[in-house]
Amino acid sequence: MATFLLEVGTEELPASFVSDALNQWQTRIAADLKDQILDPEAIQLYGTPRRLAVILEGLPDRQPDRQEEVKGPPAQAAFKDGQPTKAAEGFARSRGVAVEALEVRETDKGAFVFVNQAITGRPAGDILTELIPRWILELEGKRFMRWGDGDLRFPRPIRWLVALMDSEVLPITLKNGSITCHSDRISQGHRVLHPEPVSLKRAQDYGDALRDAFVEIDPTARRLLIQKQVEAAAQTLGGVPIISESLLAEVTNLVEWPTAVVGKFDPEFLDLPAEVTIIEMESHQRYFPVRPDPASAALMPYFITISNGDPKKEAIIAEGNARVIRARLSDGKFFFDADRIQPLDAFVTKLETVTFEERLGSMAAKVQRIGRIASHIADQLQVDASQRQQIQRAAYLCKADLVSQMVGEFPELQGVMGQKYALHSGEPEAVANAIFEHYLPRGAHDQLPQALAGQVVGLADRLDTLVGIFSIGQIPSGSSDPFALRRAANAVVNITWAASLSINLLALLDTVIQDFVNDPSLTVAAPESLQVQLRDFFLQRVQTLLQDEKSIDYDLVNAILGEANSPYAERVLVNLLDGKDRALFLQAIRDDGRLDRVYETVNRATRLAAQGTLATDVLNPTGVIVPAHLTAQSEMDFHQALQTLLPQTQAAQASRNYDQLLAGLEQIAPVVSGFFDGPDSVLVMDDDPDIRQNRLNLLGLLRNHALVLADFGAIVKG
Repeated sequence: MATFLLEVGTEELPASFVSDALNQWQTRIAADLKDQILDPEAIQLYGTPRRLAVILEGLPDRQPDRQEEVKGPPAQAAFKDGQPTKAAEGFARSRGVAVEALEVRETDKGAFVFVNQAITGRPAGDILTELIPRWILELEGKRFMRWGDGDLRFPRPIRWLVALMDSEVLPITLKNGSITCHSDRISQGHRVLHPEPVSLKRAQDYGDALRDAFVEIDPTARRLLIQKQVEAAAQTLGGVPIISESLLAEVTNLVEWPTAVVGKFDPEFLDLPAEVTIIEMESHQRYFPVRPDPASAALMPYFITISNGDPKKEAIIAEGNARVIRARLSDGKFFFDADRIQPLDAFVTKLETVTFEERLGSMAAKVQRIGRIASHIADQLQVDASQRQQIQRAAYLCKADLVSQMVGEFPELQGVMGQKYALHSGEPEAVANAIFEHYLPRGAHDQLPQALAGQVVGLADRLDTLVGIFSIGQIPSGSSDPFALRRAANAVVNITWAASLSINLLALLDTVIQDFVNDPSLTVAAPESLQVQLRDFFLQRVQTLLQDEKSIDYDLVNAILGEANSPYAERVLVNLLDGKDRALFLQAIRDDGRLDRVYETVNRATRLAAQGTLATDVLNPTGVIVPAHLTAQSEMDFHQALQTLLPQTQAAQASRNYDQLLAGLEQIAPVVSGFFDGPDSVLVMDDDPDIRQNRLNLLGLLRNHALVLADFGAIVKG
């Protein structure tokens, strides 16, 4: 067994590429080695801004010898009159065997020629020499570059290669025009702290040798070191750092030997909203802000930056960074003061100059549509006059900050600045908060809007975007979703669920589509098709959210949506809350075993009921079951049990308390079993058409009661 090291040395790589490349290598290298029967005991991946490296521990010295059966041409093509043809000779030659070694065997596709060949395992070094150039040059990423006079592409120029099998250099060559890079045992240490080359005697020495040269090769160790240094530095200031996961990940791949440096900025900038200062620090300077305590929204006049330079120059580094942030915050203060000269509603008219989408008009037109849709939602929710006024005012102002100087400079602050400027303009707090909250959630794990006004305006904004973009034919396909419509639809569902909003999404979509049809400035070619597309799109999102976020088994989700039953699926969009409740209930009764008590009975009834004609919305036996056609005691008992079940089902429908329905189904299960298999059982498909229909109606009624909860035919028996 050997230890192999590959290191690709470069100019400073983009931070995002380092982690992406290591992830690609993790998959690619393991797969290639498995294909070559060279599975190592461990694959260790390392990366810094100047290098990508992999260490293969416990790598076999060579492939194992093995027998390989190879299929050749059809027998009738390989032999003619018992003599080998050119096809047979060519196949034998390609496999390095004599023609006499070929065998004819029957397969399901006819007779073919085969050869059993002894394969001698190749040395691992020879195989790696072939694989490594592809590992390097087939990495994928954004903004690759060429350098020198060659065509080789990589995010940054490749400057050195290390390829060691234990202590032996493996010969690897990368040619880039007139520049040739040969593998060696020479690596490079930290650019400032150890500018001398690092000669590696053995692959096993790599980690210690590079750390001696002030390079921490392990991203995980580097990340932990940065976090601890930042926390310790903040503690010396009497505060706590704000450490965002994204910034920590980025900084980890920007340095090789991290040193936390504390800097200070003028306390006068604390008058800026903390969100502005944090954006300036994190997004533009890669600084970690500091709070006085975890619960505080305020900042301290300090920042922590991670230096990749000489720790002895800490004071100079701190002063240089302080000058940069001072200039940044001065710009922010100028924008903030300039924006507040006029009230927030003065910005609304300027939205005419901002295009939402060329075929859908300006942001001002979008704001008007948001107001109309918000009014429709308020109608469904039956909100009072005061809440309606807040909703309409928030809808009118929700996009005003887009034309402010601050948001023009920092688009990430949309909504945040609208909230600040609304309060400064004397708007009610509920309106100001709704301006911020209507953007929530901004991502997969973001918070949801907490107040009604923000919830309603947020729903209206997203529904306008969804209907509008669908109306111009820009429907997401595959991974392409430039308008983030999946995220918008997810937000509509999640906001409704979390806030327990009793909205009829299906009716709301119809109303919004009609508004678009009635708007002379817009063109909706086929509103009926648009409604179907949006319905199906939302049903897909509900299915995904129930499975991925609520952890509902796939077949139970199918049972809620109804397999191949559009009207039944639409019930979920008519009442999103009910759809979620039913899915959670189904999962709960599967987990505790109660589903098993009714599954067989309901599923058997459902299968047979499909041969009848009873509509799926009928629950009351009256007028459906003819008592005179009940000839056996078992079907009379069935009829009586259905009458008892009716009020339980109706109560469950009204309260969404499906325990009542389940209890009723459990009670009727033994009665139905007697109908099918008891001493007084009956043949459902009786020769008498009236009796047959009566019995199918009994089963259809049971199916319909169960459908109030779910389509049991879609549930897979465990």
